[in-house]
Amino acid sequence: MATTLFRNLRLFDGLADSLAEGMEVLVEGERIKEVADRPIASSAARVVDCGGRVLMPGLIDAHVHAYGVDADLGRLDKLPRSLQALQAAERLKDSLKRGFTSIRDAGGADWGLAIACETGLITAPRLFYPGRALSPTGGHGDMRANVMLDQFCGCCAPTQAIAVIADGVDEVRKAVRGELKRGAHAIKIMASGGVASPSDPIYALQYSDEEIACAVWEAKAWRSYVLAHAYTPDSIHRAVRLGVRSIEHANLIDAATAAFMAEKQAFAVPTLVTYDALAEEGPALGMPPESMAKLSSVREAGLGSLEILGRAGVRMGFGTDLLGAMHRRQSDEFIIRRQVLPAAAVLRSATSVNAALLQKEGQLGVVAPGALADLILVDGDPLADIGVLTGQGERIPLVMKGGAALIDRL
Repeated sequence: MATTLFRNLRLFDGLADSLAEGMEVLVEGERIKEVADRPIASSAARVVDCGGRVLMPGLIDAHVHAYGVDADLGRLDKLPRSLQALQAAERLKDSLKRGFTSIRDAGGADWGLAIACETGLITAPRLFYPGRALSPTGGHGDMRANVMLDQFCGCCAPTQAIAVIADGVDEVRKAVRGELKRGAHAIKIMASGGVASPSDPIYALQYSDEEIACAVWEAKAWRSYVLAHAYTPDSIHRAVRLGVRSIEHANLIDAATAAFMAEKQAFAVPTLVTYDALAEEGPALGMPPESMAKLSSVREAGLGSLEILGRAGVRMGFGTDLLGAMHRRQSDEFIIRRQVLPAAAVLRSATSVNAALLQKEGQLGVVAPGALADLILVDGDPLADIGVLTGQGERIPLVMKGGAALIDRL
């Protein structure tokens, strides 16, 4: 059993507001064996002198699209799945370099990609995924051209890389059960209009109460949960009232709806970096004009939504939602959130809060005995300068997943 002893470090444990000095951390196998404020004795361990760097939990991004290799999702559905899988593998490797040891895909990733991650066929973070997102006809996941709304024969059907169309309670039930059978850890639905979809206005309510309630019931039957794409107060309140556990984006939320989310203990996963990236790069990367026209309203409300959610006490996870080449900006979300939130709260969103969202509380997102040894070393203090986490991992010389150092430049 491989054993590693970390010494001469400053510790952010995923929970505290400050760094702990004079700590040592012992890893045995895939888990953390001991965390102590005194020297730890181990004759068999590889000793890592951290040189005063910060040791902290591996980062977790709760809103990634591994197969989102093109900014134009309509064009994405025309790409071969084999090509998408190879490109997805590269995106996942790049996330690992940035210190992300777990990601939750928010639509598209499948059991084949998950197996490749789990078995080490590709070097990648842990992958949690809901399979394809469920969308009604004309909803946020419906990227079909208007001339393609009828049924297809199998040889001509579009790929539907990110979402699947399901209308009515029976179709929703079948789609949920199908994704769970294929290993989905959660189920995603579209509850409001979106930016990337060509035809639905942001304010559009998607899915009926009965359809949402059906998805929630089926997910809970598997001890899973539903996450919902939703921007507006109406769409958010309705989804949470019907049992949705995780609201993605939530840019246009108001105080009353945030208070309701806090009361129901729902999570929010803002993804502000994607709107800045789209504004700057979207047209050049092929983002349709219809999508660019919808972007400004949600982008302008982004920072305000963090303040509203924070005041209400809603648990905020960390997400990015970046498509195509914009994925390189993944860690810029830290800088954006730091404009309105304390550094410790931002770090917790990407560690212990996201772990709770993934139903892995105490297993991921913390440096504590018994937790999985998903750890990163950081040059600099992210509580004093959260910018040390940005870039492509230049200031993260060590990334450990399950006790194995997948990146080691010490």
